[in-house]
Amino acid sequence: MLYYLSLSLLERCEGTQWEATLSGLRVFRYITFRSAGAAMTALLLSLWLGPRMIVWLKELKFGQHYKDKAEETGNLKARVLDKKGTPTMGGLLVVLVLDLSTLLWAQWNSLIILTLLSLVVLSALGFYDDYLKVTRQNSRGAKSQAKLWVQCVLGGFIALYLWWMPETRRIVTDVMVPFYKYPVLQDSLFAGGLLVVATIVGSSNAVNLTDGLDGLATGCTLIVCSVFLVFTYVAGNARFAAYLQVPMVPGAGELTVFTAALFGACLGFLWHNCHPAEVFMGDTGSLAIGGALGIVAVLIRQPFVLFIAGGVFVLEALSVMLQTGWFKYTRKRYGTGRRIFLMAPVHHHFEHLGWPESKVVTRLYILGVLFAVIALSTLKIR
Repeated sequence: MLYYLSLSLLERCEGTQWEATLSGLRVFRYITFRSAGAAMTALLLSLWLGPRMIVWLKELKFGQHYKDKAEETGNLKARVLDKKGTPTMGGLLVVLVLDLSTLLWAQWNSLIILTLLSLVVLSALGFYDDYLKVTRQNSRGAKSQAKLWVQCVLGGFIALYLWWMPETRRIVTDVMVPFYKYPVLQDSLFAGGLLVVATIVGSSNAVNLTDGLDGLATGCTLIVCSVFLVFTYVAGNARFAAYLQVPMVPGAGELTVFTAALFGACLGFLWHNCHPAEVFMGDTGSLAIGGALGIVAVLIRQPFVLFIAGGVFVLEALSVMLQTGWFKYTRKRYGTGRRIFLMAPVHHHFEHLGWPESKVVTRLYILGVLFAVIALSTLKIR
């Protein structure tokens, strides 16, 4: 919005006495300036709206008055604070601030609109899941199969839309991998489409599984955003993309504004979500944020970079898959299900070992930074 407003003012003042006075508005043409503005706007809005959102959620009685899955199992040696009564659905704050900041600072193109619409759909899905948990006062929300179907339909729609448009078709049909500068697959709609769906669905659910400790998913998202601030800017800049030999995607530079807004929104939310949390993100935020990261990775043709940068998310999801698979296998083979971890996702395993919650979160942050450094190295090592 600000971009178009500044452009309109400059055009109207061209050749008049106001032209020199308003020449500074040209700064809105720079993606770096608008990205910084989006981040600051999202941060300040989060800090300002956060306390009001928390009070509003409490008034609506959207609080977690039930034991979460970790507490239901008992034997949490390191859990010293009772989380009951903490309002959930705080992801509404992140999504609202993210949408407003992006619409305010970005140049609207098909990539931005597709990302924002998908964000709203996944947020609505998460809100429905959270609402069921709150009204039933237990940790069982919407059926996992139903959520998976919605995510897959959304991923399929994005894949088909990108394939249908000639200017974005190669995003789907050509598959890129880190550390290699040429597509490993070309003109492959089936493989590329599956990768698009898997990236969006996998990222959405992985962030959702990670959101189990105060500030964990939010902080890890900030780390991944730092990586994609670089990748989106490079993908949208023909000169940098050619120099670093990465795919150039027209219009992808505006995703830098979106990613910066996500960074600012999460940074502001972390102020309220750090230990001890004043509000929980809930599925309303985690499904939407995870899906947004997956969509951005797809649009800049770097889905496997997200796999590296979001290594903590991947480990959390893998721990659940391994635990579930091994339990079912051993129950069928031996009659009694056996576990690999004390509890999955893996952050609860460390809680059961006696690690304080803040220590688990901090150490996973450190691991996330290491994954981020490896992801950034793929820009030069290829």
